[in-house]
Amino acid sequence: MNMYFPGRWIGGAALVLGPAVLAAGYLLRYTSTAAALTPEQQTWAEAQPFAAYGQLLAYTSEPALFTLAYGVFALGALLLFPAFAALAQRVGGALAFWGGTLLVAGLFARLYFAGADQTAFQLTEVAGLEQATNWIMKEYVDISYGPWRIPVWASVGQYAGSLLLAVAAWRSGVLGTARALMLLLAGGTWMGVLKGASIPDVLVTVLLCVALIPLGVAVLRGRTVAPAGRAKVLSW
Repeated sequence: MNMYFPGRWIGGAALVLGPAVLAAGYLLRYTSTAAALTPEQQTWAEAQPFAAYGQLLAYTSEPALFTLAYGVFALGALLLFPAFAALAQRVGGALAFWGGTLLVAGLFARLYFAGADQTAFQLTEVAGLEQATNWIMKEYVDISYGPWRIPVWASVGQYAGSLLLAVAAWRSGVLGTARALMLLLAGGTWMGVLKGASIPDVLVTVLLCVALIPLGVAVLRGRTVAPAGRAKVLSW
């Protein structure tokens, strides 16, 4: 019986729920912005140098919807921690463990960014949209990079970690070529404070669901076999 962290039930459930909740978070972030801004406001927001301007404006129009969207997104990132740990454990080997560790570091960065997002939104309620936007954008770089730039460096782990874990999963045969590429594509989504979501973000995260949910179901059923060796070039 595999007793390694996070275990069969936690790991399997996280592999199913983590990507699904994160995809829902991306979808909600995209739709909430579209619902909150008029066409004129959307045009104005797209002309700004940072997405933060439009996100702050949209929050003041639909605060409850934005709180839901950003909260679901943060929950998805949290659930992916045991999911990536379970995948790395299933694959095994130094490459997978490095990939999983770097991916988790990226998730920690996402949670830092979520805290910065929430603080910015609350400032609009206390100081008003114009004043809060001026304060936030004046210090936007320092807020985004974090103390000693630790969060922004941790965010790089998502990109490097997804590559390492995708390669390791393919080499081991745990994921075929198609699902390994889906994992890699999902690792390319943006990181940062007050970012706007897009349809491509939603689509690549849906691909992450396709890659990981079947594995999570298999783990929950206790049917996952040991890695069988490198997958074929054309494989699922």
